[in-house]
Amino acid sequence: MTNESGKPPVWFWVVSVIALLWNLAGVGAYLSQAYAPDDVIAQMEQAVQDLINQTPAWATAAFAIAVWGGALGSLLLLLRKKLAHTVLIISLAGILVQMFYNFFMSNSMEVYGPGGAIMPIMVLLIGIGLVFFAKKGKTEGWLK
Repeated sequence: MTNESGKPPVWFWVVSVIALLWNLAGVGAYLSQAYAPDDVIAQMEQAVQDLINQTPAWATAAFAIAVWGGALGSLLLLLRKKLAHTVLIISLAGILVQMFYNFFMSNSMEVYGPGGAIMPIMVLLIGIGLVFFAKKGKTEGWLK
């Protein structure tokens, strides 16, 4: 059922603000990993150091696309722009590439253990949810 006025309900704004905050936290995680000083990395366990140092540029780029796309897509939701849907799909593609590397091409599960899968699975589920949320916003006429 579409909202004839095109005015989003309050929960749209709540979800959009939470999405932006979540994705800004992701940007922070990306920046702290991608630009970690050598002395900070040197203080980590050797297995974690190796994991970070062996990450290929394309996997780091996928991480960047995922978080920056998520932040931009969330901002576009708040600005009520249809482009949010496309940007969030691109972000989800970045998440999928990053997760493929983490789960199937690196030894991250050995380094972090089974508990290390919780956050990546949450990231994936939230990324999928935001794509569907933006699609609903387009369908309902909340995004222009």
